[in-house]
Amino acid sequence: MQKSIYIFLITCLTFISSMNSVEAQQVITLNEAIKTALKNSYDIQLVENSLAIAKNNNDLGVAGALPTVAATANDNKTTSTLQQQYTDPTRNTTKSGVDGTNITAGLTASVVLFNGYRIMATKDRLAALEKQNQSLLEAQLLNTTSLVMQQYFNIVCQQAYLKTIDKSIEASQQRLDIVKTRQQIGVANEADLLQSNLDLNALLQAKQNQLLIIDQAKADLLNTMVLPSSTLVSIQDTITIDAQLKLADIEAKMKVNPSLQSAEQLININQFIEKETRALTYPTLRATSGYNFTSSQSAAGFSLLNENYGPFVGLNLSVPLFAGGASKKSIKNAQINTSLAKIQYQSTEKDMATALYKTFQTYQNNLQQTPIEIQNYSMSQSLLQLVMQKYQLGQATMVDVKQAQQSFETAGFRLISLRYTAKIAEIELKRLSNQLTF
Repeated sequence: MQKSIYIFLITCLTFISSMNSVEAQQVITLNEAIKTALKNSYDIQLVENSLAIAKNNNDLGVAGALPTVAATANDNKTTSTLQQQYTDPTRNTTKSGVDGTNITAGLTASVVLFNGYRIMATKDRLAALEKQNQSLLEAQLLNTTSLVMQQYFNIVCQQAYLKTIDKSIEASQQRLDIVKTRQQIGVANEADLLQSNLDLNALLQAKQNQLLIIDQAKADLLNTMVLPSSTLVSIQDTITIDAQLKLADIEAKMKVNPSLQSAEQLININQFIEKETRALTYPTLRATSGYNFTSSQSAAGFSLLNENYGPFVGLNLSVPLFAGGASKKSIKNAQINTSLAKIQYQSTEKDMATALYKTFQTYQNNLQQTPIEIQNYSMSQSLLQLVMQKYQLGQATMVDVKQAQQSFETAGFRLISLRYTAKIAEIELKRLSNQLTF
């Protein structure tokens, strides 16, 4: 009686503990994981800051199109020795310690009227830089979304592996129970009992290792979401695959991939730098206007006070004649950089096209194999059940049971792996063609 009460209390405590553990875990969906990662990602924040700087710089004032206004003021105090000589010696003067004050002030406004269209090229370059940073931000958002989806479905995949192990553990436990029953009636030997225990323990260890893999996969996901690794999360999902992707559609939409657009913007940026560099060889015409004030005071001398003030206006023309060939070198270097940007774009486009084609082959191959593997998994389940029934009736050996278990485990792992690989290929294809949605 006391033993029964003790077992009952242990069962209740275990149930309550498991319930608390479940309640403590936060069930998280794919959408929630992606939204959290996009909100918290440090990489996205860095790119957003770069975009904010590019937006600030995309301004007419930064390009040099707006006037510049400067105010200056200067006040100098002097002490000097004065010596003046005249034709009439009686007027000659020699003094030391003569105080003087010189005050100058001015307000100057200047605007470029022409400099070989360099201002226009600079403004276009700043706009292209903003577009490039916008593309980089979109690419980072796309990459982060893809990474979260891959990590999320990896957890789903590993949990499916765990379920297969659990089912195999059930079969091993059933086999052990049968061996114990047979041993009690004297039709099973000690070797069968030991082997059954060894097989069950091996599966229990495999389960423990699989739980570790799941915990570490969750830690990777939490790291991408910028959440503490100790956060308890639960994922209850299955892998569903979009089987409608077409290679021609994906290749057509690859052109709008943000990474490819960023490489294209880099070409435009270097072309505008070419124009800016070439503009340095053109004359620069600048208009200036302002107001000047000058006051000079002296305690002795010809002039005790001299003041000048008033507005002014003028034009300044600067014509570059020779700079040691530096301008030609700069133009040539700018052209080389544009050529390099075009090569980089072509290389990026080629790499993406190759990756897209190979990924589509993987995607299609896994889709084709999945129906067969579903059939294999179903048959392996039926085989295991049949062999266990025969083993219970004494019509099958332990070797038959082990082979049926291994076939079941292999078919289960292979089916899960096919679905997961197909899903990862689907995610990558949609990332490359900028079709990734959640």
